[in-house]
Amino acid sequence: MLVHICCSVDSHYFLQKLQDEYPNEKLTGFFYDPNIHPYSEYYLRLLDVKRSCNMLGIDLIEGEYDVENWLEAVRGLEHEPEKGSRCSICFDRRFEVSAKQAADMGEETFTSTLLTSPKKSLKQLQNAGDALAQKYGIAFVAPDYRKASGTQEQNILAKEDALYRQDYCGCMFGLNIQREQQQKLADELFVPVSKQIQPESIESRIEMYEKRWKLEEENKHYKIVKQRFLNWRLQIGLLRVRKEVIPTHFLPYSTLKGEYTRGKIEYEVNSIYHMNRDEVKFITLEEYNRLAQTQYNTVTALIFDPPSFEKEVELRTKLGLFPYDLSAILVVEVIPANKIEILLQSKTYSDVKEALIEL
Repeated sequence: MLVHICCSVDSHYFLQKLQDEYPNEKLTGFFYDPNIHPYSEYYLRLLDVKRSCNMLGIDLIEGEYDVENWLEAVRGLEHEPEKGSRCSICFDRRFEVSAKQAADMGEETFTSTLLTSPKKSLKQLQNAGDALAQKYGIAFVAPDYRKASGTQEQNILAKEDALYRQDYCGCMFGLNIQREQQQKLADELFVPVSKQIQPESIESRIEMYEKRWKLEEENKHYKIVKQRFLNWRLQIGLLRVRKEVIPTHFLPYSTLKGEYTRGKIEYEVNSIYHMNRDEVKFITLEEYNRLAQTQYNTVTALIFDPPSFEKEVELRTKLGLFPYDLSAILVVEVIPANKIEILLQSKTYSDVKEALIEL
């Protein structure tokens, strides 16, 4: 039996139920999910699915990440709600590729872990699976493992085995709609030009789960704990002096009351230059290098290859700022002597992240 897999939380429980119900059946996992965006999230979910399949002794095949074809298939349906027309096309496409894969492998049956997802319509999935099974001359198995407290058991199992629990279905369209309804920032889609790993970003989760895998291979004990903290994302940062754009690096947790301010440098204290409005502060690249123990020759080089986020947060402390300071701090090569204009769009928000603690 070929089992299309969407994520580890759904598959871990679903596969174990299949193993119990079909003890003589060789199960093969098939991870085909070009609907998962961005690619880093796709990679993270695949990483955890691999771990789950290893734990269960199940072979796993990775399908093609043909995201461009998927986007073309759902063109015009970007604003459809969850369980709407876009989702139907998404299921049909993934099921069709899975059914063809099963037929090509000589399998007689196929199924999907989407059947156990509480966010999906079981009837919608079964209709899609049955139609494609008939097309390819195989059978579609559609067990309902949600009933009889199945969803609760699934959640307990996911917690016991410390599976990665994503909080959106997969595609960027559904994610944006969900975040708008939650009045939250869709920070999953933020990738800084610097490629600096941001707190509680997908990239930071990948680092943690790859480290977890290594600890497990070394038989070392660990615990994943949750922490509430103040997160931050920079959307736009721009400095103009006499209408000329000046290369500028904005330190983490730089904020403004609005999005725009203008003024001039009023005074300097301990190599920090204070603007006369909105608590804006400037430091030179030379001072940045001294405090951060770096050797950048230009601010542009700093913008595209900065130190870690954590190291830059420490730098704010070295500047003598108190821990809750959200002043905008701009790094420039030369302190502006003329009128300054700043456009700064950034967000600070309460967030929760996972932390890996070695025991």
